[in-house]
Amino acid sequence: MRLLVVEDNRNLTANLFDYFEARGHVLDAAPDGVTGLHLATTHPYDAIVLDWMLPRLDGPELLRRLRTEHASDVPVIMLTARDELPDKISGFRAGADDYLTKPFALPELEVRLEAILARSRGRGRRNVLEVHDLQLDLGTLEATRAGRPLHLYPACRKLLEVLMQASPAAVTRERLEQALWGDQPPDRDMLRSHIYELRRSVDGPFAEKLIHTLPRTGYRLALVGPPGGGDG
Repeated sequence: MRLLVVEDNRNLTANLFDYFEARGHVLDAAPDGVTGLHLATTHPYDAIVLDWMLPRLDGPELLRRLRTEHASDVPVIMLTARDELPDKISGFRAGADDYLTKPFALPELEVRLEAILARSRGRGRRNVLEVHDLQLDLGTLEATRAGRPLHLYPACRKLLEVLMQASPAAVTRERLEQALWGDQPPDRDMLRSHIYELRRSVDGPFAEKLIHTLPRTGYRLALVGPPGGGDG
């Protein structure tokens, strides 16, 4: 599970990282609402843990923008010390999937995250990723382009999933390496090799190229690439 924690309390954030990373999850953190909104709209996450009171942009407004301006349906659990019914109603109306009041037990947060993810997948959210004529079914793991099946190795399929979830935004090399190997990536040439194989399957037979290199940054998957994108 890939989580975004938007929380300005450093001790709470550290506790969340210790708990969830020990269980094999991958986390990013944002200490304020503006940074949180940027990460939430430029990176793929399975769920977001969102504090109510945040510097620069509060949690409900971040969530409202995420839902209305960016049409994101990523599951969100709101964290807050506010426990009055009007506050809970306000959080749900802003687009929260669940609401947890502080202080809370970390195992409870974990099971709530598991529950909203199960509900989300049951409703078919993010079940089929689609960019232009490229599709990836997250249920069957089948990929097609223009109706033609693509034969992908597991590593290439994972890279494709991360790139499609972020599209049209860029994904850094570091994030792609982490998606494949966690915190112990091999030589960087290994990622280049997987990208090469992915390009052969996704772009090789087609005139319109979808996978583009952003020099010194990473890669993105979109119909129109940036000027000067290479194949590295």
